Formats: sequence, structure tokens, C-alpha cells
Amino acid sequence: MPAGAFILGCEGPDLSTREAAFFRDCDPWGFILFARNVDTPDRLRALTASLRDALGRDAPILIDQEGGRVQRLGPPFWTRWSRPLTQMCRASDPERAMFLRATLIARELHNVGIDVNCTPTADIATETTHPFLLSRLYGDSVETVSARARANAEGCLQGGVLPVMKHIPGHGRANVDSHLGLPRVDTSCEDLRVTDFEVFRRLNDLPLGMSAHVVYSDIDTAPGTISAAVIAEVRGGIGFDGLLMTDDISMAALPGDMASRCKASIAAGCDVILHCNGEWDDMAAVAENTPCLSDVGQTRADRALSMRAAPVELDIKAAHAELDALMS
Repeated sequence: MPAGAFILGCEGPDLSTREAAFFRDCDPWGFILFARNVDTPDRLRALTASLRDALGRDAPILIDQEGGRVQRLGPPFWTRWSRPLTQMCRASDPERAMFLRATLIARELHNVGIDVNCTPTADIATETTHPFLLSRLYGDSVETVSARARANAEGCLQGGVLPVMKHIPGHGRANVDSHLGLPRVDTSCEDLRVTDFEVFRRLNDLPLGMSAHVVYSDIDTAPGTISAAVIAEVRGGIGFDGLLMTDDISMAALPGDMASRCKASIAAGCDVILHCNGEWDDMAAVAENTPCLSDVGQTRADRALSMRAAPVELDIKAAHAELDALMS
């Protein structure tokens, strides 16, 4: 039987007996970790192993390890990374720097049992981009962002980790933090198709994508995550046929309670619900109101997971030295 079409978090750095039983019963497709789950490398490896043991399968385990503002693993055990936009502005070869950055991050993740990173962030930086997102971006044009996002994705894969491109079909024009409110973009669909959407079209072969909680007023009045019209643009105009997960379903940008959000996202065409905060009542509502993966969702999930592989051999010390040289 297919797994549940949802991804869940957990409360702390160790998996409780209660959590293990809950996950075994509801069978989420995968898990996502946050700073609250991170202690030492050994303890984190034990957590990722326990999560998979609870399901009895090699479930994907995700994290947001962009570097800079969004970094769940850090010193003293893991590298502290600069903000992506800062690094892209400083690097003598931005694409090579992004590739090295992504593959080094991926190796640190793979070493503790994490096999999916929610990156690249393929939104275009604009004059209106909200500060919560701006420093996480890679550039301000289709060409620069698509090339650097591609380098990031390739670095992830060579480091043994699957990339999740976000926030499809484009969050860069939004001037509201979707954690706190609902962003609205009034740019015409015609213009979006040659700018924001075009970046994702150039990356449409990647295995995993994350939706945007953004209203594109020329397409629909509903946020993209729960808009069948926006998801149709993602699948048709952009041509993305990978597994599409929602951005965090608990964010304030979405209307309604947890049950209605889950049902609306699946009805709109998202394959998987992403729930992040690890709160029991919310997780129960997600599990109760989200079906198993659909046949097409299962096909997309299987195709994505088939791309998991061991890291390509790399001289870690030499890679860090090369990256430092690119930044000097």
C-alpha cells in the first residue's frame, strides 16, 4: 500500500516511543528535520535511523540547509555558510562556487542520514522581494538564477542528496513573508512566463519541487499551493513532472484549518503535504485528512527516490580550499 501523501516533523533530538508508534500507524512518505532535532552528529544519525526504523523502510529525510539565514546544522560540528546572495555577489565564478557549496553541504547531510535538502531556492531577486527571502536568493535574472540553481542541484546530487527546488512557480516578487501573511503578485501571467516561471521551466527535470503560498492574481485568487489553475501552470506551462510538495502547510498564508488546507492542496494537484512544526494535533489532522499517494504521485516519488546515490568521491579539503579561493 502506498505511503501517506505527507511529510512530518518530530519534537526533539530523540524519537519518543509515542512518536514512533504514531509514525508507524500513519506511515508518512518522509520526514523533515529542524534545529530542534539537531544535537551531535552521533545523536542525529541515531535519530534518522530511528525514523526509518519506525516505518520499516528507507524513507526520505529532508532538511532546509540552504546556508546563511536558513541553516539547521551549524558549528561546532558542521560548516557555517554565508548567505547565498552574498556569496554569489562575491564569487569570481558564481556557478562553480554554488556547486562546491552545495556538494559540501550535501556531504555533511549524507553523513548523518539526511538525503533530501530543500534547495535550490530558484526565485528571482527583485526590488520588492521581502527580506525574509532576499538574502537566500542567487541573482536577479533568469540566466543567473537558473544557472546557479542548476549548479546547486548538481552539487546536491553529487553529494548524495536529492534537491528540492523552491518556491515553484516563483516567490521573488512577493513583498510579504508567507510565514506571517498572504503574498500577492499582480504581474501579468505573460510577463511571469518569461521571468519567474521561466527559471523553473529550465529546471523542470529536477525530481522534487516545493510550492509557493503566493496569489498570482492574473491566474487565480487562491494561493498557488491550493490553486488548481496555478498547479496546472506548473505542470503544463512550466512542464514540471516531478514530485510536488507544499511549502509548510501550517504557514499563515493559507486560509482555513489544517484539514481544509490539506484537502485543498491535494485537490489542487500537489502530490505531498509538508508539515513542519511537529505539533501533535496538527500532525494528527494532516494524517487524518490526507490520502495515500496517488498512482501518479507514487510514480513521481519512486522516480525521485531512484536518484538517491552515494556521494561521488571528492577531496573535501581541496574543495573547501577551492571555494575559499573563489571568494578571495
